[in-house]
Amino acid sequence: MRQRILLAVVMLMLLVLVVRLVQVQAVDGQAIAAEAFDRRLHTVAVPADRGDIVDTNGVVLATSVVRYDIHANQRVVSEEMDPDRLPEVATTLAGLLDVPEAELAARLWGPDDPDDKRGFVYLARSVAPDVYEQVRKERVPGVGGDRTTDRIYPAGTTAGNVLGFVGAEGAGQAGLEQLFDEALTGTPGSQTFERGARGQRIPTGERGFVPAVAGGTLVTTLDRDLQFMAQQVLDEQVEETGAQWGAIQVMDVRTGEILVLADSGAVDPNDPGSWDADDRGSRSAWTVYEPGSTAKAITMAAVLEEGLAEPTSRFRVPDRYTVSGQTFRDSDDHEVLDLTLTGILAMSSNTGTLMAGERLPNDVRHEYLSRFGFGRTTGVGLPGESAGLLHDHERWDRRTQHAVLFGQGVAATTLQSTQVFATLANDGVRVQPHLVKGVQGPDGELDPVDVDQERVVSKETARAVVSMLESAVADGTGSNAAVPGYRVGGKTGTAQAFEGGGVVKHVASFIGVAPVEDPRLVVNVVLYDPRTSIYGGVVAAPLFSEVTGFALQYLGVAPSAAEPDLFPSTYE
Repeated sequence: MRQRILLAVVMLMLLVLVVRLVQVQAVDGQAIAAEAFDRRLHTVAVPADRGDIVDTNGVVLATSVVRYDIHANQRVVSEEMDPDRLPEVATTLAGLLDVPEAELAARLWGPDDPDDKRGFVYLARSVAPDVYEQVRKERVPGVGGDRTTDRIYPAGTTAGNVLGFVGAEGAGQAGLEQLFDEALTGTPGSQTFERGARGQRIPTGERGFVPAVAGGTLVTTLDRDLQFMAQQVLDEQVEETGAQWGAIQVMDVRTGEILVLADSGAVDPNDPGSWDADDRGSRSAWTVYEPGSTAKAITMAAVLEEGLAEPTSRFRVPDRYTVSGQTFRDSDDHEVLDLTLTGILAMSSNTGTLMAGERLPNDVRHEYLSRFGFGRTTGVGLPGESAGLLHDHERWDRRTQHAVLFGQGVAATTLQSTQVFATLANDGVRVQPHLVKGVQGPDGELDPVDVDQERVVSKETARAVVSMLESAVADGTGSNAAVPGYRVGGKTGTAQAFEGGGVVKHVASFIGVAPVEDPRLVVNVVLYDPRTSIYGGVVAAPLFSEVTGFALQYLGVAPSAAEPDLFPSTYE
């Protein structure tokens, strides 16, 4: 009986096993096989190449280069490689990858305990393709590489504060890299393959590949050669004058394209960590200060546009002038001067500007400041751009309501001041300043950026003010800005920047237009807190002359042929 019972139990167990075997192979076989297949499949992302950033002529300013991350599977290495070969392999790979031999050997072999060995560990990251090929030729079991990219900036510091840089994960962290990150990034692809229990790829296994789509090419308005020249001479002038920093902008008045946006001490995007965070952006877009005398051009335009005076209107200008119980003075003491409206601008007289503009109602004064772009961003598109400071005219006190006529009581960026003169040079039409032409896709087609335009003052008013600015160079405070062979109009500025805690810095500047008879460029030179002189006509105007002269010749602008027909600055 016991034998029969034991046989029955054995037969029952065999029956259960047979039933289970039939279920696994005939009923659930496909599902189990599919599950096992899914577990063997592994998908890795294939990063998309980041698009280039190029200058207006197609010269590369930022690009991505192919690199490889070298990695090892410690389990495969220890199982398939002879341990006696480890010193030789470690010596060879250490030399190729520029990693200490002992450190590389430890990463390659891993812990002694097999259970602690890792299926994936980096040996080196971002190595050049030729190095990767040499590593492959060594045919070390478990050692491979994944394609990646590095961002490089061939021009170094040239336009560094505008371009920005990318972070460790390849995303834009500043400047145009940050602003156009999505367009530059592209669409990642993927690679799918089968891998064994130890993480190794199965050579004959299933494979799949979805190619990545590279990002678009960002076409800027910058001219690399002009930008390089401007940065060089700017850095020299900052050092010579003892200024805290400086900036230069060169803009095409017809298109609003910024050819140069230079900051002194520009960051090298290849190594942004070597610069303080506050020095990595463009001060032209976010530092604000009272524009000072350069803003007198707005008052002159308003007076002419409102029909309150002509360029030849006469004024008897004292060195002090009292209005609304507030006394204002010129920078120097002088006797009463017989000046025309042109002469007031040329001599940069505060009191004369007050006399010319006092019939403008406060709301009209505010309207023209706003029309010319104060109190709103330029739309240039740089991260952190400031709108400046323009209070509503109802908040102006008794002094501010008059001080705004000569550039005090209002704060602006250098870009905002540049666009004022660009508007006047473009016959009174403001074209939005911009640094990017558009994004070029894989098909080579350029998707242009939208550029706003608006008329600010009449053509007649704009041309009259530009002619008056020419007198400021020929007969007034901007004589050091003259460019041989070209007619130039412009305005000096000595402004103030309030840093808090009672600290006030001086800002010396010169903004000019060239050539006057057919304006092509506006150039703005700014020096922050210069020590040799606070006057724009002394420290900024000569730099304007050098940069403008070089730019006009570089761009092939013909010298002025006609002699200027200047408005008189004085009268008898």
